[in-house]
Order: sequence, then C-alpha cells, then structure tokens
Amino acid sequence: MDSKGPSLYTQAGTSVDMTRSLDEDSLVDGPLISADALHSAIRREFQTIPTPCHASLLSLLHVVYVVLSMCVAVMCVLKFGQEEVCASILANVHGDSVIVFGKVCLWVLVLLFTGCVQYHHSRARSRGYLQFYRQMQGLKHLPITVHSTGNVLLLVVLATGLSPAVHTYMLLSILGLELLVTVPCLIYYTVQVMRFNRERAAPDVSQEEHSHNYSITSLPTETGFREGSSLEEVVEKQADLIEYLKQHNTLLSKRLLNLTAQH
Repeated sequence: MDSKGPSLYTQAGTSVDMTRSLDEDSLVDGPLISADALHSAIRREFQTIPTPCHASLLSLLHVVYVVLSMCVAVMCVLKFGQEEVCASILANVHGDSVIVFGKVCLWVLVLLFTGCVQYHHSRARSRGYLQFYRQMQGLKHLPITVHSTGNVLLLVVLATGLSPAVHTYMLLSILGLELLVTVPCLIYYTVQVMRFNRERAAPDVSQEEHSHNYSITSLPTETGFREGSSLEEVVEKQADLIEYLKQHNTLLSKRLLNLTAQH
C-alpha cells in the first residue's frame, strides 16, 4: 500500500506538468501581435476640447442681450421719446417683460453650455487628464452660478413694490454685474482650454512616469508629501488616478483581445 502511494502522486504530478506544458505551447504557438499593432492599441491620439467655440458664442450672445436690454429699458420703459418705435416693435408687451423673457432664455443657454462643458471635461478626465479636470472644476460652474444668483436677485426686485424707474435701474444693474463677472470668466476659460489644446500634452500618468524616470537618473527623490500639499488633495488625486487606471486597463484588455482575434 505504501509503495503505490508515491507512484500515484508521481503520475498525478507528471500529468499536471504535461497539461501545463501543453497550455504554454498553445500560447506560444498562438498568433503573435506585431509591435506596431500593439503600440497603436496602447497609444491614444490627442483629442481636443471644442468648448472654446461655445464659450465665445455664449459671450457674444451675452453682450448682445445686455445691449438690447439697455436699449429696451431706455426707450420703452423709461420712455425717452421713443414710444412709437416701441409700440410698433413690441406691440402690447411691456419692456420689462421682454427683458425678463430674454434673461430666462440666456439662463437656459448657460445651463446647456455648462452641461456641454461637463461632458467634454469628463471625457478628458477619462483619457487621463486629471489635473486639467481639477483646475477647470470651479471655473466651468461659475457662469451658471452667477446667472442663477442673478435670477434670485431679479425675483427679489420683481417682488418688491418699487417705482418703475428704480425697478428698471435695479434690473439693469443686475444684468451689468452678470456681464462683468461672466464674460471675463468665459474669456479666461477659453484661453485655458485653447492652451490645453495647443500643448497636446500626454496624459498625467505618462508625464508622471517621464518625470519619475528623469528624477531616478538625475536627482534623488523624496518620499512623502510635497510642501504645500494637503492630505485631502493627495487622496483626491490618488482616487482619480486609480479610477483612470482601472478604465484604461479595461480598455486595453478589450483592444488586445480584438487584436488577438484579428491576427
């Protein structure tokens, strides 16, 4: 009985080794992927963000709206000798109502712009541009925040029983403040995104690997937090990086499986 035991274990081990060798031979004998195809699967082409055109168009529409609102307020509400022109253009609609309706349409356009920006920035984040996403996080929501605050102030002005002249001046003041805050914000956003598109930089992971390799070959590195960085910032960056690497590995796995099936 004792003499048969080792032989059975030896036969089982031999069969496992043979099976493993057959599996390895099947992997070796399988189709090989060329280096160019593998590199093209891993490398991603830079994709620009098209939102500067949207921001420029929104800035232009905002300026046109404020100018037209001032003209309507001066000629039709304050009535500086242009009652016939206002009656022929606006008919029975009051000038203040026209300005409020235009304000609502402008707020809808700003809301659509914010959703479009969020979509394109999320795609840039999924492609590995995490630092750019964090830098634009507060800036991209500033226009909708300013216009929403202006809507609240506008409702307060409409609810108070002010005289028509004071009411019109308050309305124009709110529109002017929105213009002074929103348009420079959109211009700054346009400049930043155009600079990002012009630089065509590699994803953050590739830049960190390059800087890490350079630091290893040239300068000694330090382990720990950098000066001026907080724990929350480091944790947020690491979470974004982990999420990007998970998505990137999943995409690479799918591409490599497709290349293997094609070859």
